[in-house]
Amino acid sequence: QLPLVESGGGLAQPGGSLRLSCAAPGFRLARYAIAWFRQAPGKEREGVSCISDSTGITNYEDSVKGRFTISRDNANHIVYLQMNSLKPEDTAVYYCAADTSRRLPGFCVIAPGAYDYYGQGTQVTVSS
Repeated sequence: QLPLVESGGGLAQPGGSLRLSCAAPGFRLARYAIAWFRQAPGKEREGVSCISDSTGITNYEDSVKGRFTISRDNANHIVYLQMNSLKPEDTAVYYCAADTSRRLPGFCVIAPGAYDYYGQGTQVTVSS
């Protein structure tokens, strides 16, 4: 079991920013590729971004490119998702996920099937 915990969600105005954090107390997230997914009401879960385990390779879903940035703090075993220029359509529950099976060492894909564990999610609401 990997107890992923997301934090940093909340209410933001359009054009505003939020920074989400993903951690797993007692575990070294630097060992795994990590991804962020989101799910809006009535919609399927969709991938947002991912970061590889060791090479720092990142990938982004087209709608967030240039606005969101995923990064790691390996010293503290935290993965961040910096979200800028937020839009109402970014409103969703955001989940982080870990590939503990290390399917693609040094790389990552934004696909739900590539990840073994998900956190409970954090709500992001973008509204004026």
